[in-house]
Amino acid sequence: MPTRPASHSVVMDSRDIDRAVRQVARAIASSTKSVAEVVLVGIQTGGVWFARHLAGHLEREWGVPVPVGQLDISMHRDDLDRRLAPPVHPTSIGCDVTGKTVILADDVLFSGRTIRAAMDALTDLGRPERIQLAVLIDRGHRELPIEANFVGKRLPTGAADRVDVQLADTLAASQVVLEKAARP
Repeated sequence: MPTRPASHSVVMDSRDIDRAVRQVARAIASSTKSVAEVVLVGIQTGGVWFARHLAGHLEREWGVPVPVGQLDISMHRDDLDRRLAPPVHPTSIGCDVTGKTVILADDVLFSGRTIRAAMDALTDLGRPERIQLAVLIDRGHRELPIEANFVGKRLPTGAADRVDVQLADTLAASQVVLEKAARP
């Protein structure tokens, strides 16, 4: 039986992404008691873009700037023995996370392993009062018991499918593409 080729489809355009970011920002704003204790931390690389856009919406909502940091998880991954040395990106949070509500931001939640590594990396920097998770896309297929507090879009996928979040400096050039795996 011949193999069907993989298919690609845009599942979120720039308007959909903006709507999802706004939805997540509203959910964060409505569930947060103390604005002064919130720090957004984007996981390198797509999570940093997401955190910055969330911060912009939250700043308009709350009328005060929201601290945004970026976190590299490369050395906290659980597959270091199976890969070549991972690329390392800067970690910069700019404030002490101890006692804060840290909202980890990432573009796609899949197995949960990236988030586990991010929590390890984050607790190396201090002891947050609470860690919450905001994701642009939740595609399921968890390997660890990790769930997002705030989700922009739940996207049913096959385990072998690929979600390509193409984030650009300008929102207008951003999109999310679902690449369905070839099926026999």
